[in-house]
Amino acid sequence: MSKLAYYRRNWQLYALLVLPLAYFAIFKYGPMYGIVIAFQDFNLFKGVAGSDWVGLDVFREVFGMSSFYKALRNTFLLNLLDLAVSFPAPIVLALLLNELRGKRFKKFAQTTLYLPHFLSWVIIGGIMYQVFATNTGIVNLLLGRLGMAPIPFLTDKYDWLLTYLAVGVWQSAGWGTIIYLAAIAGINKELHEAAAVDGAGRLRRMRSVTLPGIRSTIVVLLVLKIGEIVQIGFDRPYVLGNVSVNDFSEVISTFVYKTGIQTADFSTATAVGLFQAVVGIALLLASNYAAKKIDGHGVV
Repeated sequence: MSKLAYYRRNWQLYALLVLPLAYFAIFKYGPMYGIVIAFQDFNLFKGVAGSDWVGLDVFREVFGMSSFYKALRNTFLLNLLDLAVSFPAPIVLALLLNELRGKRFKKFAQTTLYLPHFLSWVIIGGIMYQVFATNTGIVNLLLGRLGMAPIPFLTDKYDWLLTYLAVGVWQSAGWGTIIYLAAIAGINKELHEAAAVDGAGRLRRMRSVTLPGIRSTIVVLLVLKIGEIVQIGFDRPYVLGNVSVNDFSEVISTFVYKTGIQTADFSTATAVGLFQAVVGIALLLASNYAAKKIDGHGVV
């Protein structure tokens, strides 16, 4: 079949790609011209074309800020701890949910675990302050009734760090199980039956059949997660953070907001964003290469 005949026969499939390609071209690739702002003394009224070119001066200024290194350190710290705590949580939940035999309870458990994902961090922040506030939070009021001293969950930086991680697990773990449950559903049931015939119990089947069956999914998601180590959402640390825990809650996203957006220093904000993107790509490629060398699986 000639190429012309092939395209005539399958033109509908290519027509379906027009809207997605247009979306990415307009809203993803189109705005990339704004990267040049990182190399300019950007003036909002002059625009990109009229602003003065300063080369790497903006990056020198950013890398000379002690507050930037503090934000960078906290970003790596929070993301690495999240990787250690939040990444395994949906895997464990998926393994446990997969072993449930009661269909009604299983559906109830899944729905309950998924719900926090649909709450905005503003709502979650309000809930956390109602629950963990030092003087008025439900937990500390109960501790006071028991004659115990209140725990500064939100005002002591180390207690805040534990609270931050725990809330992150609660919010994201349930939703993350969907991917792993889908991967588990694709495992050949005959492998489980054969293992059961050989006398393997549930724990043994989870370790020898289920986990190896979803290993490639775990590796891919781990590689993507490592690529996001230098990226961090704005809403979670901003909503849960406060002046008392600024040593841990000040991250790159809040640094960009305070230094770049609030003061209208768009060159600084763009330079930090470009730095994040470059480091993120480097980490993604490095982790993907390592995953392929060690396990044979990667993103591409």
